[in-house]
Amino acid sequence: MNGTATRLTASEFVSGVRTIGGREFAATFDQGIAYVYTIAFAILANSIFMNEFFLAGRVEMRGFFDRLPLLFAVFLPAITMRLWAEERRQRTSEFLLTLPVVPLQAVLGKFCAALGLFALFLASSFPIVIMLAALGHPDFGLILSGYIGAACLGALFLAFGMFFSSLSGDQIIAFVSSALLAFFLVLTGNDKVVAVLDGLFPSLSLGTLLAQSISVMPHFDAFVRGSIELSSIFYFGGFIALFLWLTVLVLDLSRQ
Repeated sequence: MNGTATRLTASEFVSGVRTIGGREFAATFDQGIAYVYTIAFAILANSIFMNEFFLAGRVEMRGFFDRLPLLFAVFLPAITMRLWAEERRQRTSEFLLTLPVVPLQAVLGKFCAALGLFALFLASSFPIVIMLAALGHPDFGLILSGYIGAACLGALFLAFGMFFSSLSGDQIIAFVSSALLAFFLVLTGNDKVVAVLDGLFPSLSLGTLLAQSISVMPHFDAFVRGSIELSSIFYFGGFIALFLWLTVLVLDLSRQ
């Protein structure tokens, strides 16, 4: 891998990533997956927001962003479960890696394709922003910060979802593994879960420990509150890079 990678120029590397990403992104539309997932997410997310909006009557998107982690825990593993599991099942992963690309290009290409579909999910909520602007004077800085947090959270879920997909040829196993980790990272930041775990393990303060050191929620909530903290950027960036590197490592080992 290293020898091949060192012979690639920057333009050749980017071209390989773009080729793989374009191939994968087009495949999601050819198979109808993109349409189904995007429409389902848009209907569910917007319906939940509208219900809360008419009850609370506040010109803000806090309620929308608060529901996103649980929605992402279901929808994003559905995107990633097929990325490598399907390649393994059809035995096309070996062919893909015999092309003039290195595993890092293949991983980044598929990751970019998943990000592209995820971007459609977020874009489906833009009518909410337009509606709020028409009804009042929302804090657009707060909304932008919330979207940045949502993008970071989604990218992390996609990164470890792709890693689990690379480990198995079974899409269901890849989905369940990714969803379980996603729910774990979200629920360990829930106040009620933290209180229960602290009560069960008072000497360890297990709930507080998990919430402060592992859970995505404190970092995501910081964005939703309008605070873009360096620690949260390092948290998301570090874990995204880690899972992408682990996926490359799995593919490298599978070639040997």
